[in-house]
Amino acid sequence: MKGTLKQILLMTDGHSNYGEDPVAIAKLAQEYGITVNVIGISDENRENEKGLQEVEAVAMAGGGVSQIVFARQLAKTVQMVTRKAMTQTLHGVINQELKQILGKNEEMEDLSPEKRGEVMEVVDELGETVLLEVVVLIDTSASMESKLSMVQEALIDLSISLNARSGDTMFSLYSFPGRKKPIDRLVDWTPKLNALTNTFSKLSTGGMTPTGPALKAALEVFEQRRGKRRLEEDEDEQLHG
Repeated sequence: MKGTLKQILLMTDGHSNYGEDPVAIAKLAQEYGITVNVIGISDENRENEKGLQEVEAVAMAGGGVSQIVFARQLAKTVQMVTRKAMTQTLHGVINQELKQILGKNEEMEDLSPEKRGEVMEVVDELGETVLLEVVVLIDTSASMESKLSMVQEALIDLSISLNARSGDTMFSLYSFPGRKKPIDRLVDWTPKLNALTNTFSKLSTGGMTPTGPALKAALEVFEQRRGKRRLEEDEDEQLHG
């Protein structure tokens, strides 16, 4: 099994109102092997029905986990969603491998409790050791202004929690809408999100909510990273080959 899990973590409080359909882009992401998780940040005082429905639809299309949360509960939720999505993705991968071993019609549920326990152990172990790459997408439309300090706190907590694994975690952080592009890069690929403190104070909120274009741009971030890694591997081979 390949040792890298790729996730997009989208944090938003509204439904998209510009550009491509985010559900279609999330589906595309899943085809590329990238899980899309969505956290819908709800205001205590008003229901944002349409936005919250979209949160679920995008995560479902992207094979990920969705959760609606009040801003004050954000830190725990971000960790839970990321972990749950890892386990879910690993289950999927292992199920595929089991089918190859056991035959097409066998599912995890068909195994004896003992065997199933063994598979769960493998899932847990992989969850601790795989390389996890997360592109975090933060909605900075006007209504998010009061929630950004909570988002910052939640992401630093997430970084600490995931860095406690034995496997490596790499994050990159983008906000949308961007000034000139669909997304603006706040933090390039890094194992620790402590660098956020300076970044968040500079964020300005406002504008539309182009969730679809933002997700599409996040796919390109992964594509560029893959290209860069391949280049490094080639150079390494030439040096030591």
